[in-house]
Amino acid sequence: MGGVNNAIRDSVLFTTADSVISWGRRSALWPETFGIACCAIEMISAGCARYDLDRFGVVFRPSPRQSDVMIIAGTVTRKFAPVVRRLYDQMPEPRWVIAMGTCAISGGVYNTYAVVQGSETFVPVDVHVPGCPPRPEALMHGFLLLQEKIKRSRALTGTPLDRVTAS
Repeated sequence: MGGVNNAIRDSVLFTTADSVISWGRRSALWPETFGIACCAIEMISAGCARYDLDRFGVVFRPSPRQSDVMIIAGTVTRKFAPVVRRLYDQMPEPRWVIAMGTCAISGGVYNTYAVVQGSETFVPVDVHVPGCPPRPEALMHGFLLLQEKIKRSRALTGTPLDRVTAS
């Protein structure tokens, strides 16, 4: 009888619903597969066997209705920004955005009227991945920062418990 009590005591886990939900969300991120410019090649290579984003629970999806992470990888023009916003609006809640590359973060070297100077002007960006183009390791680090941000937010409301600073 003592063995049964020890088995039950060793296998019972006490936690909150918020921590279980946030664990599930951060352990299964499904980014949308689309790339705008040269950063998309680095995004594709991050998903290949050499870097293997699958081990972090990151699986690329072909549709915005099946994904919860948008990676803006490259230069966004003013003509293309409404399309990116429409894809963002089609994603289910909760949803997150990673701006990958200097062009997506600040417009890059293209300081012209046709290029949007920062993706956060039309969608809320959660993590910035700097570089031109950023290496696949930098995108992996961005996913780890996003997972940390999800871990520190309330699962049911999505409000952050504290700020995560991305560098």
